[in-house]
Amino acid sequence: MPLQRGGRPLKRWSYVGAYGPDLMVCAASGRIGVVPFSWWAVWDGERLREGRGRLDVEIEGGAAIEVVSPHGRQYAWTRKHEARVRFGVHDLRGIVDQSAGYHARHTAWRWSAGVGTLVSGEPVAWNLVEGIHDAPEASERTVWIAGEPREVAPVAFDGLQAVGALRFEPVAVRAARENYLVIRSDYEQPFGTFSGSLPGAGELREGWGVMERHDVRW
Repeated sequence: MPLQRGGRPLKRWSYVGAYGPDLMVCAASGRIGVVPFSWWAVWDGERLREGRGRLDVEIEGGAAIEVVSPHGRQYAWTRKHEARVRFGVHDLRGIVDQSAGYHARHTAWRWSAGVGTLVSGEPVAWNLVEGIHDAPEASERTVWIAGEPREVAPVAFDGLQAVGALRFEPVAVRAARENYLVIRSDYEQPFGTFSGSLPGAGELREGWGVMERHDVRW
């Protein structure tokens, strides 16, 4: 993808999040135009550590979904998949997000990603969103049941407390407000636990992951 299209700079990033009852990890790297960024965060069950630069993880990917959507006068692309993530001696389940596009000057979304177990005993993972790639059909909204991806119907976010019938309890909060004149960002992504029901999958026995809100001018 060229660095500019229709007067809009290319934004691209890769994110991995791995979640469990005693450890949650996320890391991202990417570029806005030619400006690079990277960060990571680790919650060890007691405290949250955050940093920039390198964090070593090993990723084994699962079944992926891929979506291209119009955005403003241009378009955006994303690829999401369930993953096994190794971090040090820890083996975790998680979600990988690879995204790129010529997003509108003002972009805002709410997002939830997580893993868990249904009351049936089947492993489950999810990627739910509102504000981007959220058309009634051919969206990025996906629930993986025992590794098989299924698109689900639109969902409504209640702040960062719930999405649809899925309820969220934060255990550690990442948040940042940044103003670089041309680029301004208001971002919040807490780690936490989930309960309730997943669309298209049913009741959770247990679940861990993130909620996110991001309002950005770029």
